Amino acid sequence: MRKCALSDEILLSVEKPERYIGNEINSVVKDKSCIDLRFAMCFPDVYEIGMSHLGIQILYSMFNARNDVWCERVYSPWPDLEKILKEKDIPLFGLESQDPIKEFDFLGLTIQYEMCYTNILQVLDLSKIPVFSKDRSDGDPIVIGGGPCTYNSEPIADFFDLIYLGEGETNYNELFDLYISCKKSGNYNRLDFLRKAADIPGIYVPRFYEALYNEDGTFKEMKILDPAAKSTITKDICLDWDNAPYPLKPVVPFIKVTQDRAVLEVQRGCIRGCRFCQAGMIYRPVREKSLEVLKQYAKAMLDSTGYEEISLSSLSTSDYSRIGELVRFLVDEYKTKYVNISLPSLRIDNFFLEMMERVSNGKKGSLTFAPEAGSQRMRDVINKGITREDIMEGSALSFKAGFSRVKLYFILGLPTETDEDVLAIADLANDIAMNYFDTVPKEERKGIRVNVNTSTSFFIPKPFTPFQWAPMDEPEEFLRKVYLLKETMEIKPNHKSLQYQYHESDLSQLEGVFARGDRRLSRVIHDAYLSGCRFDSWTDFFKPELWKAAFEKNNISPSFYTTRKRELDEAFPWDFIDIGVTKEFLKKEYLKALKGETTPNCREHCSGCGAAKFGGGICFEAKDKV
Repeated sequence: MRKCALSDEILLSVEKPERYIGNEINSVVKDKSCIDLRFAMCFPDVYEIGMSHLGIQILYSMFNARNDVWCERVYSPWPDLEKILKEKDIPLFGLESQDPIKEFDFLGLTIQYEMCYTNILQVLDLSKIPVFSKDRSDGDPIVIGGGPCTYNSEPIADFFDLIYLGEGETNYNELFDLYISCKKSGNYNRLDFLRKAADIPGIYVPRFYEALYNEDGTFKEMKILDPAAKSTITKDICLDWDNAPYPLKPVVPFIKVTQDRAVLEVQRGCIRGCRFCQAGMIYRPVREKSLEVLKQYAKAMLDSTGYEEISLSSLSTSDYSRIGELVRFLVDEYKTKYVNISLPSLRIDNFFLEMMERVSNGKKGSLTFAPEAGSQRMRDVINKGITREDIMEGSALSFKAGFSRVKLYFILGLPTETDEDVLAIADLANDIAMNYFDTVPKEERKGIRVNVNTSTSFFIPKPFTPFQWAPMDEPEEFLRKVYLLKETMEIKPNHKSLQYQYHESDLSQLEGVFARGDRRLSRVIHDAYLSGCRFDSWTDFFKPELWKAAFEKNNISPSFYTTRKRELDEAFPWDFIDIGVTKEFLKKEYLKALKGETTPNCREHCSGCGAAKFGGGICFEAKDKV
């Protein structure tokens, strides 16, 4: 019988003990004596967030499909348990076996957002694994990172043995075969394994490189320290999309999590080319799953989980070429079985509202629009690809269909933004509220009040986007724009129908530092962790004063990474990574943005971004149209 790592007394003393006991439906337990490689898969945030991540479920299912590999899960313990683990000297453990992570062969961390960086150190520290890769011995697990933040992993590079650049569905098996072979040879050596691993496509070994800097502190180049290292590392992607591994029996949590439903990934990538969006660039080219495969996946997941909701997932679900047929199938097949169908990331038009009507069972919740900018000038700058007429028509259609709650998402601080552009956000929100009264006859409102909830986040320049050269506003400037917008909305004719929310500026600035940071920041992150920083993406736990002290201790100015203007010929710490999309294309897009010029989406016209080099997806299909 499996022994729990935590006593009943401890479990009863912490919030939500179900986070730590494992044994969920569809979790995988294997005989350790029959396993050649043990992999601890970590999402460095609380269980409810990590269990909602599709990528973890994909890799968990894929790894455990091998008879010689056992993949378990581990998440960041909540502060109440962290305190107990330290006081009682209990090492962090895998959920399935309850064994210490230090006994595993690999610790893999998916890095989805910059504000989890101190949680990475928390997991390493509680696992009793040396935080810095240079301090690890042959007996320590190989620490490997993956996910979108690894496309500039330099701020955390010193903490990792390996970084996997690309999509995990492809070369993990080759990596595992190599490790097992090295272990079975009888003379396993950590450094020798890392050298051999460096030859696998998509694998980056940070210790084989040294970052060099110019006299002014800007990045100069990445110096290769070991002959096994590659001068350029090309991301690895999965092109055989219908046959890619997928979790048809996903683990079902004991407690309610952020995304408590079956998830059907209909496509990967996006055709839109929004200039602020990193995901839209790093996941190119767009690849779709076939309708028949999606039908099979939907049935298998719902049968194996008992979920009462299925969500269609992608960066832009409405761009899936067979979305109508898929929704009609799901409605016809599952509506009478009381399965809800969630349709995120859709454009608001007649087709969308028809689909919403089919899946909503008459319930009218809120609809979400993401104009991103208030003025048409700014929407052209960011290449959003929608007009004011599109937005007003979409909102009118929504109101006619019976919806009275609308959520609007905008970004403040975009390149070239003026106060006039900021005020245009208030104008657009007010006009949408007015659109309700112009569209819905008074006798049909029946006391229903329109609610237009406007939310603004702050622009954060990301690597591998056209805006990677753009400066970021100071926190004080962000707040000035917030209050300007807030005060303006309060005096609009329809102000009673308007609500306004905004993100924290200090948190956004820190995210901006790490997004375009370099290896010098590892000292800052380490010092911040030692001083008590954890769960920085959570408002209740974010401690800006401790981060400020960590930057000052290391004589590093955050503004060097955020507000400093970058020249077009400046070298970046991530330039040695090849995502397919070329730097020249991104530069061209940035210059077009400064002129307010737009670029058509990938289905309208291939603009030659470079992703066609992978030989598949929409770019391959459209490359002859360049």
